[in-house]
Amino acid sequence: MSPRSRVGELEQAVLEALWDLDGADAERPGVSGRAVHERLQGRDGRDLAYTTVMTVLDRLARKDVVVRERDGRAFRYAPRLTRAAMTAEVMHEALEGTRGDREQALVSFVGEASAEDLAALRRALDDLA
Repeated sequence: MSPRSRVGELEQAVLEALWDLDGADAERPGVSGRAVHERLQGRDGRDLAYTTVMTVLDRLARKDVVVRERDGRAFRYAPRLTRAAMTAEVMHEALEGTRGDREQALVSFVGEASAEDLAALRRALDDLA
């Protein structure tokens, strides 16, 4: 499995913060570690140290989940993929691991999908046809 499919809970929270914050400053792409830390403070009852957030960002960069660009003495971080693209990648990886039960996995997934999800799937299939 790729590193992207092994994103832990805290890494996911940092990614969510990056997705929420990235693009807010069109002149300076990416997000500072400080901005991510501020975004996460107090959320879900978390009291994270700045160094913890920086360690997670470094780990995500090593996993190639985020890109890191130098900005003076610091770095700016941006997700390598959009939320949708990363979700699709994880879904593809999960299907690849079914070893012959791919059709059954798809049927099971669709069987538990909401009406809204089914409508989105139908639109996507129609667009592909």
